[in-house]
Amino acid sequence: MKHIFIVNPAAGKSDRTAEYREMIDAAFAPRGLSYELLVSGAPGECRTLARQAAQSGEEVRLYACGGDGTLNEVINGVVGYDNAAVTHFPGGSGNDTIKIFDDPAAFTSIERLLDAEEARFDLIRCNDSYALNVLSIGFDARVGTDIARFKRLPLVSGKGAYILSIFSNMLHGLTADYTVTLDSGKVFSGRKTMICVCNGRWYGGGFNPVPEAEPDDGLLDVLVVEKVNLLQVATVVGHYQKGRYADYPSLIYHARCRSLRIECVKESVVNIDGEAAYTTDAKIELIPQAIRFFYPKGLTYHTKNSQSGHKFAEITP
Repeated sequence: MKHIFIVNPAAGKSDRTAEYREMIDAAFAPRGLSYELLVSGAPGECRTLARQAAQSGEEVRLYACGGDGTLNEVINGVVGYDNAAVTHFPGGSGNDTIKIFDDPAAFTSIERLLDAEEARFDLIRCNDSYALNVLSIGFDARVGTDIARFKRLPLVSGKGAYILSIFSNMLHGLTADYTVTLDSGKVFSGRKTMICVCNGRWYGGGFNPVPEAEPDDGLLDVLVVEKVNLLQVATVVGHYQKGRYADYPSLIYHARCRSLRIECVKESVVNIDGEAAYTTDAKIELIPQAIRFFYPKGLTYHTKNSQSGHKFAEITP
């Protein structure tokens, strides 16, 4: 079995490639194991490197070294290749995807990643892209996308960029026109604040909208946030962020489904595991057991009340 580390040097605050190599050598040398370390030279290249590794046909473990965007690129590169398994060696600012595990810090240990367990996770497909964690569209997706633009301003920190992005997008309007059609036939149309589709639980550095979402239950958890005004937005989004959507049944609708479609009057940005895509028509579906994901032995990713057990959940008509 091959071990390939795919590094995004642009992830996080600085290039950690040399640090990664030292850590890998320290773990691999005593075991007499070999590895490859591949460094991305441009946006999107992690996907290409992962695809080339998987196309060899050999059994391969791929370590995405960077943030959630890096992991997303690697996953998109290996979709359809059953000889490839993926994990995250975190080096980004959020590292939200692995927060479903009871000890996310364990992923920073190469030793523990070598002694790994493996699970098959579902994926979200949106048009031609895939997400392991969360897809969102609306106010939060616009805020997240614009943060990078504000970070380029002199003397603006990460938190400052986040605040500037919030105020900028509030000035441009909290809502937009969407038509959301679930596979059950239920339709939501009109002005919406935001819509999220969850396979995982955490995104945006601290948002946990559906705490009971499971990555292997064969279902998507969807939240549709209705139109809110400036006086409501802080409270409603605060409850949304903490997974308390049930506190506002008239403003936040929760559904579980296997597919949906989101149509936009104007082109909208879609957050796909931290990567931005633009569309007026997002066709979304769950692809069951689509990715092999390995993680440190002994960890769990199921919630205490989960009934998933690595099986598909049944939908009650």
